[in-house]
Amino acid sequence: MKILLTGASGFIGSHLAQVLTAEGHQVTPVSRRNGQDMQTLLTPEAWLPLLQSVDAVINSVGIIAETRGQTFEKLHHHAPAALFRACEQVGIRRVVQISALGADAQAFTPYQLSKYTADEVLRRLPLEGVVLRPSLVYGQGGASMALFQRLANLPLIPLVGDGQYLVQPVHISDVVATVLQCLHTLPAQRTLDVVGAQPLTFVEWLQQLRRAAGKRPAPTLAIPFAAVMASAHFGRLAMPLLHPDNLRMLQRGNVADVAPLAAFLGRMPLSVEEGLCCI
Repeated sequence: MKILLTGASGFIGSHLAQVLTAEGHQVTPVSRRNGQDMQTLLTPEAWLPLLQSVDAVINSVGIIAETRGQTFEKLHHHAPAALFRACEQVGIRRVVQISALGADAQAFTPYQLSKYTADEVLRRLPLEGVVLRPSLVYGQGGASMALFQRLANLPLIPLVGDGQYLVQPVHISDVVATVLQCLHTLPAQRTLDVVGAQPLTFVEWLQQLRRAAGKRPAPTLAIPFAAVMASAHFGRLAMPLLHPDNLRMLQRGNVADVAPLAAFLGRMPLSVEEGLCCI
């Protein structure tokens, strides 16, 4: 199968490209590293030359914070929407959109809203489009994973607030497996939350990372949310993951029912303990 893969040089995209190629698929990568800037592919016509003989499309492009050269609206909304409409024009029906958990009617940050808007475009088109909404994705090469590991390895772990907000980390291999299942089964149009086996608090997640590194649990220091937000306005310049919007999303929680994903895969996704053993 010839597959156009956007965001091919990113964390999720690079893992997808590796597995798809190993399975014998022909991958057409789209990323700045491969010579295409999605911020210039804002109309269906701009996508048409890239879609020749393509059987399926996977959109895995995503940024966690904006820069002067990259915006949520262009990368998450306008470029994917143009791609989906181009797929309709040329008759490509298999489209997998990798969105984000929280990109729904209750979305409240520009990141979530831009993802949700593109999701809605795909849902309205007469395609066999699947919207996948992963939670916190972890694995080798993930930027957020590296940040959390650095926090977990400190002798005193600083927490945003009390650290009791819930996360449901999903291993990158389960995200890849879900995408492959979408390609193999050609499901009807649907939205699927891609989450780990069970929720846990943020502080439990960090302590799990310590255990995986062979360390004992560490004491924690709760920092008031308001104080963290005040410093985040400056810290985001050095570390985009610390953008205030990302901290708000973290505090809100990032969990969903795992049963639909387990039914789709025919198995439970990896537990955190199992997933960390793979890293």
